[in-house]
Amino acid sequence: MNTFNVPTREDVSTNNQAIFDNLKKGLGFVPNLFATFAHSDTALENYLNFSNAKTSLSAKEREVVNLAVSQVNNCIYCLSAHTAIGKMNGFTDEQILELRGGYSSVNNKLDALAKLAKNVTENRGRTDTDVIENFFNAGYTKANLIDTISLVGDKTISNYVHSTTQVAVDFPEAQPLETQTV
Repeated sequence: MNTFNVPTREDVSTNNQAIFDNLKKGLGFVPNLFATFAHSDTALENYLNFSNAKTSLSAKEREVVNLAVSQVNNCIYCLSAHTAIGKMNGFTDEQILELRGGYSSVNNKLDALAKLAKNVTENRGRTDTDVIENFFNAGYTKANLIDTISLVGDKTISNYVHSTTQVAVDFPEAQPLETQTV
């Protein structure tokens, strides 16, 4: 089987080198998963544009979706990255584990969002109507629904890239999720 290396700045196109420089300036390093996108001359820029696009969801709400989707897709890289980002957004370890499980016991609105993200991902967009109604009853709008589905797509792309390439995780590794009932 062909294995995937993590390209360095010298291995990538001039356009991707500039993106690497910006990532290093902003994050302090180039995450391995982003570097892997740079095997393509266009995928890294396209992915970052999509991932950083404007949305009606707050940074904290985005992490709810990222955690729930990455858990359903069993992506240890994204679970590890978004556990770290979730903590930066004020979530506790316990809250992060709940969100990964697709719920929140401390915030009804985030609970509805986590349930929606999990359900959309598990059902590949054939979302249960009661989950959608719960989402709207929690105060979300149709714009929020569309933005959530877009974010599920965004996160699914990165989950699939890692699942296919299996590049090394360069964040503190997320702990396994215990089987929990909701």
